[in-house]
Amino acid sequence: MKDPRQRPGACAAAAADDVRIIVLLAAAGFASAANMRITEPLLPLVSEAFATTPGKASFVVSAFTIGYGLFQLVWGAVGDRIGKLRLVTLLTLATGLTAAFAAAADSLATLALARLCAGATAAGIIPLSMAHIGDTVAWEHRQVVLARYLSGNVLGVLAGQAAGALLGGLFGWRTLFVAVGGVFLSAGLALVAAGALTARRHPQAIPSLALLLPELLRRRRARFVLVAVTLEGAVFFGALAYIGAHLRFAYGLDYGAVGLLLLAFGLGGLGFTASVHRLRRWLGEAGLAASGGALLALGFGASALAPAVPVVALLLFLLGLGLYMLHNTLQTHATQMLPEARGLGVSVFASCYFVAQGLGVGLAGPVVDRFGYAPLFTVAGVACLAIGLGFAAALRARRGWSEE
Repeated sequence: MKDPRQRPGACAAAAADDVRIIVLLAAAGFASAANMRITEPLLPLVSEAFATTPGKASFVVSAFTIGYGLFQLVWGAVGDRIGKLRLVTLLTLATGLTAAFAAAADSLATLALARLCAGATAAGIIPLSMAHIGDTVAWEHRQVVLARYLSGNVLGVLAGQAAGALLGGLFGWRTLFVAVGGVFLSAGLALVAAGALTARRHPQAIPSLALLLPELLRRRRARFVLVAVTLEGAVFFGALAYIGAHLRFAYGLDYGAVGLLLLAFGLGGLGFTASVHRLRRWLGEAGLAASGGALLALGFGASALAPAVPVVALLLFLLGLGLYMLHNTLQTHATQMLPEARGLGVSVFASCYFVAQGLGVGLAGPVVDRFGYAPLFTVAGVACLAIGLGFAAALRARRGWSEE
């Protein structure tokens, strides 16, 4: 008698369940990305509520960043042992509770503690979701599925920025934290209902962290991917952080207009997720990396020339499109760096990307102060082109890379 799982109807049902899980993971990723970006535009409201300055209130942003950075590797290793999908579900529910904690904060210190906890619990949601996709989706389809999953993250960034900037003044910052918490809890409960807590995982012996990290760094693919994503994070976000200030300085725009222009960057990311299947078919993964680097070079280089505002919106769209063309290619290979402990491998990738962003912003500050915005954008454009072309060349060579 045939195994029921081999019957066409059973296979179709299993495929539908996989799609449902990925959609729910994208919803959790949406909430995680929104949660990460919602606080910065709320700083004026938070400082007013607690009778302090925006500078002192900014500690709530730093607290989230610290928690998020410290727990990346922790959750990656834990997910490999207890199950990635199970841990994502638990962390999604826990992050919903931290949002409620933030909404109820009665002091700046309490709010900072709530955001520290939020960063710690949210740190594993996106990396482990990517690792789960790596475990369950065949290599030839993985880049497209990861890009579809990424659309939830991109929408989350857009929603977080827009909600903080446009809705905070209307409904209050506490209400926005309640709303974000509601999305987390809804996604988490939906994952529970879909069987995520009881999902079968294939038992395997997982070596210790002390053994796995050196093994990861011995692999040629991992070294290329980690170097590329570290440079990408530092260079791209080091320059992007000053785009808003450049727009205000060069064009005299108010903060609302700057915020609306920056939405074009997120729309570029959505443009990629909507067209990834065609782009991958036309360009191949090496072509995606190289073309992404070229679009980043064009976007940053042309921004240095201070063109008309409508052109700036187009350039920001191209920056979003270019970043996700390059980064999604890196993400796809990150899922294959350490297949026997994929959660840890993807978490190392995410940690490098996250830490590099902070370093890049810090290193770019003195450049802006001494030389201005145009030299920073020019150097960033050239560096992004080199990263894209370099990784594309590595993909074409693939010497010493294990088979997919």
